[in-house]
Amino acid sequence: AGHSLGEYSALVASGSLDFEDAVWAVRKRGEYTQEAVPVGVGGMAAVLGLPDNQVDEICLEASEEDSYVAAANYNSIGQVVISGVKKAVENAAKLAKEAGAKRVVLLDISAPFHSQLMKSAVHKMRDVLDGINFLDFKIPMVTNFNAKTISDKSKIKTLLLDQLISPV
Repeated sequence: AGHSLGEYSALVASGSLDFEDAVWAVRKRGEYTQEAVPVGVGGMAAVLGLPDNQVDEICLEASEEDSYVAAANYNSIGQVVISGVKKAVENAAKLAKEAGAKRVVLLDISAPFHSQLMKSAVHKMRDVLDGINFLDFKIPMVTNFNAKTISDKSKIKTLLLDQLISPV
């Protein structure tokens, strides 16, 4: 298993992705995720000490038609990273503190990763992944998108694309 970008390392370790292809894909992924949202528009924050479902509810409350925030990483029990439009992330952070979060940390990041704001990166990454020959797994891997074991190489591309816009 690999977390977020580390999923590419896990694919290399599992034997289903050549190292050179992984380096190329990771480079392009970085470019495309940076291009997806102008610097300063997106944000992320770590919320500690609240149940996952409460963080999800807070994100819904903080989101508006033009200002979206949602869970991006369910890191462990009581630790969720949220991602989206900076204004909505800041509003959700405030609501989380008011709801009793032990700690809320605005993250110094360059893009709102694992959010719907990365949709343009998905479209561009599809072309990159179409050019990669995925190999049979030597060992199964646990995916980011659905936290299930995968051993079918035909599902890799879809899962890598899904994790760009979905929580891990």
